[in-house]
Formats: sequence, C-alpha cells, structure tokens
Amino acid sequence: MLRHLLLSSILLAGLVTAAEPYKPKRINKAIELLEQGQPIYYTSTSGGGYDDGRRLARTWADYINYEMEHGAFDISALRAFMKGLVDAGPTKSGHRTAAVIVTLPVVVSDENTVRANAWMIQQVLGTGVHGILMCHARSPEGVRAFVEAVRYPFAETAAGLGEGTRGSGSQGYASQIWGVSGDQYIRLADTWPLNKKGEIMLGLKVEDRFAVTNVSRSVATPGIAFAEWGPGDMAWSLKLTVDHSKPYPPAMLDMRSKVFAAVKANKKFFLDGVRLPTVEANLKEGIMIGSGDEATANAGRKLTKRGMPW
Repeated sequence: MLRHLLLSSILLAGLVTAAEPYKPKRINKAIELLEQGQPIYYTSTSGGGYDDGRRLARTWADYINYEMEHGAFDISALRAFMKGLVDAGPTKSGHRTAAVIVTLPVVVSDENTVRANAWMIQQVLGTGVHGILMCHARSPEGVRAFVEAVRYPFAETAAGLGEGTRGSGSQGYASQIWGVSGDQYIRLADTWPLNKKGEIMLGLKVEDRFAVTNVSRSVATPGIAFAEWGPGDMAWSLKLTVDHSKPYPPAMLDMRSKVFAAVKANKKFFLDGVRLPTVEANLKEGIMIGSGDEATANAGRKLTKRGMPW
C-alpha cells in the first residue's frame, strides 16, 4: 500500500511539473532563445496599428520585423501596434509580446548622416520595440553612431564607442509596453550582447558592394548583435536585375560569403532566408535568424529540439 501511494505521488508530481507553463527569463524572446543556442524565426508587417498588433499577438514567429524602410514612418501607428500586442498577449511562451525589430529608412552612408537622423532611432525606441535593423550599413563610423544613439549616457562604455545619447523621458511609454517601471526600463534597455542583461537587439543590412568593403569593421562594432546580406539590394548594387530566388549568380554568392565570414569571425548572428526543403542544411551552415514561413520555423524548431513553447 505504501509503495502504491509513493508511486502515485511521484506520478502526480510528474504531471504537475509537466503542466507548469514556461516561465520567461527575459523580456526579449529572441535574445532568450539565442542565449539558449536556438535559432529564431521572424515574420514581417508594414505600417500596421492596433488591430494589426492584436492579430500578431500570438504569432508563430519569435520576432516581428516592423517594416519602416519603405513603409510609412508613422510613430503613432507603431505605438498603437505595440499596445495591440500587449492587450492581446501574451505569447504561447508566456512573453508579454513577441520581440519587435524595426527597419528604418536611414542609409548608413557616414557618421553625420546617422547622427542627423538619430531622432528616428529615439522615436522608434520610445514606442517599446525591442530592436532596430539599419539598412545599407556602409560606414563603420555610422554604425558606431547608430549604437550610441540607442544607448543611454550612463551605460557602461566599450572600446570604440562614445557615450550614449538617448534622452530622459524616452522610458515613459516604452516601460508600459515592457511591463516594468521607468527605472527598470532604463537599466534593461541596453544593447545585447554588449550588455549581457540588455534587452535591445541591433542588426545591420550589409546589402550593397560598398557595405561589404567595410563589413568586418561594421559588424565588429560593440552593440551589434546580427547582420544580413540583403540579396534584393545586393543584386541591384551589382547591376543585376535578376530574380532574387536561389540559385544566386556567382557574384552574389561571393558577397554573401564575405558577409557571412565577417559575421562568424566576430561571433555575431547571421540572418538569411530559410526554406522548408533546405532548413536542415541552412541550420547546419550556421544561419541563426531565419526568414521563412511557419512550416519552415516549426520544422527547424523540431530539428534543434527547442524546449520553449511556440
């Protein structure tokens, strides 16, 4: 009888443990997964507001790419989008929202251009997003100015970086979206992995031949987490008005290999397209951030034995 009761207690304890929901360890779901060595997958939206946020609140994706490079630069819509995510959340993993990374319409051609457009960075971060992806990252000095514009003046500096320039007051709305106090937000809203506790994820589009020339210096910038090679713009930069689907011509493959090599050498994460027929090969190659659909993401997650619910 005692043995039977003991066995029943063990089985019951196992059922309770199995039923316990996943407990997020971070605000930024994408960073949490990358820290676990798990690839991440994203979906995209352009210019949506509150209703679009509600629609994507329980998305299959680990993060949402909010497109403002060619879509409308509408901060009010982005603020409403983030509110919609919160109101219809949380995600299946228990995170308050999926991570949101915004692409901006700023060409990183030089330092002065980025500093003159830093207001865009300030406005976007103030909505409570979790990262920014900068386009045409041609200038390492411009990349440095980008990182500085994201960080607060009191953040610990790193070699090659100046003091952060993000201003007081920016924490008000953003902290509400993250579900933390203003004081907590300003400590958490720093660039990862430069700050191991940071929840902001910055990326670069090394998407033309000029950017590739400086790619090693650009991706080495402290505060940058990931980079991609942007096959669409890369083809045009090479004067190739071709279909951007695979197989790519040799000139494009050469550019991709240079960007990928620089990303690996600097221990950053590489973003590229992944597709269902090739997802296993894509992951073995080292792609850690995948642009694909839900079926591809689910197949990849099973291959890497992801533990976090999706």
